[in-house]
Amino acid sequence: MSRPRFVAVGAGRMGRGIAISFAYAGHRIALLDLRTRSTQAWQDLRAQASAEVEAALRGLARLGALDESLIPQIAQRIEYVDAAGAPETLGAAELVFEGVPETLEAKREALEQIGRLCPDEAIITSTTSSILVTQLAPLVRRPERFLNMHWLNPAYVIPVVELSTHDGTDAGVLARTRALMEGIGKLPVVCGPAPGYIVPRLQALVMNEAARMVEEGIATAEEIDKATRYGMGLRFAALGVVEFIDFGGCDILYHASREMAGSVDAARYQAPAIVAQMMEQGRLGLKTGSGFYSYEGRDLPAYREDVLSRTLGMLRHAGLWQPPARQTLP
Repeated sequence: MSRPRFVAVGAGRMGRGIAISFAYAGHRIALLDLRTRSTQAWQDLRAQASAEVEAALRGLARLGALDESLIPQIAQRIEYVDAAGAPETLGAAELVFEGVPETLEAKREALEQIGRLCPDEAIITSTTSSILVTQLAPLVRRPERFLNMHWLNPAYVIPVVELSTHDGTDAGVLARTRALMEGIGKLPVVCGPAPGYIVPRLQALVMNEAARMVEEGIATAEEIDKATRYGMGLRFAALGVVEFIDFGGCDILYHASREMAGSVDAARYQAPAIVAQMMEQGRLGLKTGSGFYSYEGRDLPAYREDVLSRTLGMLRHAGLWQPPARQTLP
């Protein structure tokens, strides 16, 4: 039998989650541990990884995401490979996910070995959450085939994967990576070499502000969570953050930011220059026909109804939508 086209390097939590994602989608994938271990240590690691994979699949089955009878078939698509099998496994790879510990030294050692053993056309990615793609690209032979790929946990559930490219990333490599990830049901989004990618950068601001409100006694953790799950969360599940600015109006953000900058903290709430520029240009979003997006020629009533439909869908899912009263209450 031929070797798998996909290889997750590092048998920890991230590697296991990636392996489940590909196996669930019908692909064979190798979970490769590059560390030289004793026979017993390798057997222990393999048993631990296999048990975690099976537990995750059983959890999905309990929630109705898959038929329990399919678990053995899905699990068998994951091949566990020790360091001795690295040359053969990497030599057949088309797409590699490096997921070793978050130190530059560990990344350097792993990426050197991956780059040396992989075919020239293989795509190499790092799943790092903290090291910039520009720091890692020089460590890879043929860096034009390299980019960071940030998965959101649990990797086998959350569809978005963030692709962070450097100036030397080949456009064809990026296109192939997107296509391969879309092929397993993921939603790849692309960003440049910036700390925090897209999601963690936005999340950190929201989480820190929530913690500050608890610290300042503004609201309890329970009240903040209720507000974010069923107020902010519902709306941002129906509208993207930038889409939300256009939908409500860039002027609303501009004035709200000015107020909060004056009353709470100027450094945290001052609007970026792009918002002021859009105000000056009259590009306020939906209400003026252009903002971050162009709405020229778009059926705006149909768009608004679609947004309402998305929001109602989230409300129904949360069990919060009530039918209208059938009689007038006293």
